[in-house]
Amino acid sequence: MAVITVLGAGAMGSALCKPVADAGWEVRLWGTWLDDHLLDAIEAGKPHPRTGAIVPASVQLFRSEQLAQALAGADVVVMSVASVGVPAVTELAIDGIAKAKALWLTSKGFHEDETGKIRLLPEAMRVIAQKLGVELPPIVAIAGPVKANECAQGMPTATIFGCKEPGVAAHYAQAAATPVYAIANTTDEVGVEICAPMKNVYAIALGIADGLEQATGIPHHNLKAATFAQAVKEMSLLGVALGAEESTAFGLPGVGDLEVTGLSGRNKVYGVRIGAGENPQEALAEMNRLEQTVEGASALPLACKLVAQTPGVTLADFPLLSAIAQVLDPQVGAPAKEIIAQAVLPRS
Repeated sequence: MAVITVLGAGAMGSALCKPVADAGWEVRLWGTWLDDHLLDAIEAGKPHPRTGAIVPASVQLFRSEQLAQALAGADVVVMSVASVGVPAVTELAIDGIAKAKALWLTSKGFHEDETGKIRLLPEAMRVIAQKLGVELPPIVAIAGPVKANECAQGMPTATIFGCKEPGVAAHYAQAAATPVYAIANTTDEVGVEICAPMKNVYAIALGIADGLEQATGIPHHNLKAATFAQAVKEMSLLGVALGAEESTAFGLPGVGDLEVTGLSGRNKVYGVRIGAGENPQEALAEMNRLEQTVEGASALPLACKLVAQTPGVTLADFPLLSAIAQVLDPQVGAPAKEIIAQAVLPRS
């Protein structure tokens, strides 16, 4: 029986335990120093506080100080912590990760190194390993339209595994699939990793359209649709500029993931609060207080820097990305509706 160790007991980490356990894997779930209350609930047989689902009884739980035990003999290690914690957890777990046959990555975000260079998370992890004199196993980027609560409850789910090394993503897609957890595969790691954090940023704008309806009582579906189309265009453009396949943004990692994130989720909820009239900074502070991490807000400035550092494109090529930055900038003060509309409505 293959052994898989999931690092991070939050919503997505705990949710992934369900399909891999159903697929016959021996599953271990390790919680960071911030996850004790989540592990307490799981151990008590209660639903996970963030998914509302019961974690399978076969899943072995490990506390933050039990990292070595959690990693011992693992065939696959899954990095499933918030993007800001990926570098620290990578360093802590590097010995166990290096001994595994593959490293799966569900964390979504960018990393800014000490020189100010913005890297995709797989590249950032490889750089960390290189500095430590360690070679990482193949990295499998996991994305696609997956709501953690539905995955955790065994609802029909489509995801995608991406790995640069031919055959690796396909191998694990077959090994982890169940009748309800269906996995596509690709060698376009870059495209998958671009879409994963960017759709969180763009989902804020989709939420703003819903918030405008809340505030006015008038639907803004047309604005939301135009925003969606522009978001997909910009994800594809950035991906291609960084060496990804153009089509990746039009599949599960882009269109699929943006659709589900724009329907629900913390990034969309943050946008709704802004569209309904809340101050962006105050809304974000309140969501953080409620442990509702808005990954899109932290990814936004890094995405803008990444565009600026990418040859062949400028921020002028990304009007929606720039518009979201304007909306969240306390210095601007212009109505969100006007800023977003200006960015996504075609002009002759």
